[in-house]
Amino acid sequence: MTRALSVILVFGMSWGTWGLSHAHAMRFCDQDGQLSADQQDKVFRFGGIIKAELEKSGQRMAVISRTGLDLSRFGFRYSHAGFSFKESQDTPWSVRQLYYACDEQKPRIYDQGMSGFLLGSDAPSIGYVSVVFLPSDQAAALERAALDNRRAVRLLGLTYSANAYPFSVRYQNCNQWVMELLAATLGHLDDTGDSSELRTQTQGWLKGKGYVPSAFDVRYRPLMWFGAFIPWLHSDDHPSEDIDQNVYRVSMPASIEAFIHAAVPGASRIEFCRTDRHIVIRHGWDPIPEGCEPEPSDTVIALE
Repeated sequence: MTRALSVILVFGMSWGTWGLSHAHAMRFCDQDGQLSADQQDKVFRFGGIIKAELEKSGQRMAVISRTGLDLSRFGFRYSHAGFSFKESQDTPWSVRQLYYACDEQKPRIYDQGMSGFLLGSDAPSIGYVSVVFLPSDQAAALERAALDNRRAVRLLGLTYSANAYPFSVRYQNCNQWVMELLAATLGHLDDTGDSSELRTQTQGWLKGKGYVPSAFDVRYRPLMWFGAFIPWLHSDDHPSEDIDQNVYRVSMPASIEAFIHAAVPGASRIEFCRTDRHIVIRHGWDPIPEGCEPEPSDTVIALE
C-alpha cells in the first residue's frame, strides 16, 4: 500500500541532475523511505520528544511543519505543513493534512500519527520540525474547523498541483489547504456558498491581509516546461509575469509561519531538529542553525 504523505515540489533542479530527479518524481508514488532499524528508532524517539513538548505547552493544537524534499537550493527548510491536535480522532497529537493519493490521482484529507508524519522526510540522518501555537481563542476556533470533516473537505481543491498558485482556485497544494483553512477561520468567512466560492473568499481575505507566498526562482527557463511531464506540477494557474520571470509563487510552511507571526499577536513557536547524535529544541522564532547545531540557550538531548 502506498504510504500517505504529501507530494513535494520536485522542480528547480540543475540541468545536470534533472534526469535523476525526474526519475525520482516518477517513482514517488511507489516507494517508501529506506531507513535502517536504528534510524527508525531515532525518528520514533524524536516523535516522542515532540509530543512530550506539545503536552508541556498546555495547548490543544498546533500548526506543524516538517522537512521533506531538500529545498535548501531555494532557501527553504520546510516542505510540508498540517495541523496537530491533542484530542485527535486518531492518536494524541496526530497530524491532519492534505496529501495526494497517487493511486487515485486525487487529493485527500489524511490523519497520521506523529511518527508516520516524521517518516515522510527524504533525509534519514537529519530532520527538522516546527510547531506554531495560536492564542487560545483562535486555536480553539481552528481546532473546531480543522476537525470538522465537512468544513475541512469543503476547502479541499478538486485538483492537486504541488506548485499551486495561492490566489487561484484551479489547483491546490497541501500547504495551501492549511493556509485556506487558517484564513477561513481567522477571517470568520461565510460558509454557505459552494467550495469554490469559499476558497475564493479565503484567497481574497489573504490577499487583503498582505499574505506573501513563498517565491521559487527556477532560474533556468526550460525547467518551467518540465511540468508538462509530471502530473502534479502545473503552470497555467500562475500569472504570466511570474512565468516570464521564471518564478513560481507557492504556499509553503515558511510563508504560513511568517503570516501567523505578523498577523496573530501572541502566536509562539518551537523548533526541533535531530541528527544521529542529538535532538535540539528551541523556543522562539529564530531558526536553529543549519546542521542542527545547538546554541547555549537551546535544549539538547543526546541520542547516543
